[in-house]
Amino acid sequence: MSISGTRGRDLYSECAAGDTETAPLLTNGPVQTRAKGTSFASSVFNLMNVITGSGTLGLAYAMANTGIIGFSILLVIVSTLAAYSIHLLLKLCDQTGINSYEDLGRRALKKPGKVLVGITIIIQNIGAMSCYMFILKSELPAAINSFLKPDSTGHDWYEDGRLLLILVAVCVVLPLSLFPKIGFLGYTSSLACFLMLYFGVVVVVKKWSIPCPLPHNVTTHSGTLQVSNSSDSECTPKLFVISSKSGFAIPTMAFSFLCHTAILPIYCELDRPTKSRMQNIANISIGISFLFYLILALFGYLTFYAYVESELLLGYDEFIPRDIMVMTVRLAILFAFLLAVPIILFPARKAAVLLLRGERPFSWLIHVIVTLTILGVVLMMAIFVPDIKNVFGVVGSTTSSCLLFVFPGIFYLKISSQPIRSFDSFGAAFLVVFGLIMGITSLSVIVIIWVQSS
Repeated sequence: MSISGTRGRDLYSECAAGDTETAPLLTNGPVQTRAKGTSFASSVFNLMNVITGSGTLGLAYAMANTGIIGFSILLVIVSTLAAYSIHLLLKLCDQTGINSYEDLGRRALKKPGKVLVGITIIIQNIGAMSCYMFILKSELPAAINSFLKPDSTGHDWYEDGRLLLILVAVCVVLPLSLFPKIGFLGYTSSLACFLMLYFGVVVVVKKWSIPCPLPHNVTTHSGTLQVSNSSDSECTPKLFVISSKSGFAIPTMAFSFLCHTAILPIYCELDRPTKSRMQNIANISIGISFLFYLILALFGYLTFYAYVESELLLGYDEFIPRDIMVMTVRLAILFAFLLAVPIILFPARKAAVLLLRGERPFSWLIHVIVTLTILGVVLMMAIFVPDIKNVFGVVGSTTSSCLLFVFPGIFYLKISSQPIRSFDSFGAAFLVVFGLIMGITSLSVIVIIWVQSS
């Protein structure tokens, strides 16, 4: 379904004026001459860079706590619903001429809806960026040290994760984050996607480098594990697993497939923007990410079984230290995460600017101040959050479930003129119910685990 009629012209005109982050939303004038936008391939890379991020390190842990079949079923459900909720957002965008998630909230729920969506986007994206930065803080010193000297005393400046985090944020993340349009990041996104592909290849290959049963008395980041060398019971993959830790599985998946905050900015900058063209980009990106996630989680789980770390890379250090492929893939994945942060920051900054300034003209001063503020908050969280699993759980069960399931369903039911008994209306209602049940249940399980641990 392509953009047509007055509403389609409104969206096209707005995208033509979208050289700034706060372009007016509904323009009733004639269609403007529009510069060539972002290509189809660059848009796919940008969207995949948003999807295949820090969740890649947590999905093997999710499979260990749900089982292979249980994980696969949940992954199919979450990815399908993610693609469907994007369909609803694009359909609303096509019907109304609105190209902003926040303003869809305003159209559906008046000003409180816009504020609610904006705050949710800011919280979710700050949580996502904090996960990337947390991984950089914990992994970058070890990655550098593995190439330099294995017998380090731990007192060199490059072994301080907090210092390295600040350096890479100032020297790499900040300059890329200051670009005013998301399309400029297409080249860095393509590089990040190829680095993630290399990560997947190494995880598959290294499955045969670590024997099972795992070595005796292995000390991991979770504590000392007493693993019997004489028993093969630990090497039998579980098809279904239900435990208290299963509560982290769906939030981690929701966190991993959430790209909805970047959908409409990418749509607006797309060359020849039509709903069907953008839907194809979303479907391709989610489909490739689904296969990548499934393979990565499966081989990561079959390498460590029940002893998968919440951060997959940590397990390799214990069993094959100073392996050259693991050393290089660590740097590759860290660089990919580093390149993903500016893309995640873009929607958060856009939401903050819309909440603060409305539809006033673009200002470089506000642009820079908001960027610095968000990046500062992210750095503080990355430095002080003790475990990435907690961020996955809380953010995934709250803001991610809202942006992925609840908000698209509510907005469609409030804005669309389709009859309540139509397929999409029924699907929107299902998204709302599923998102609320998933979020409340997962958050309750996580809180119970925290209380029991304390």
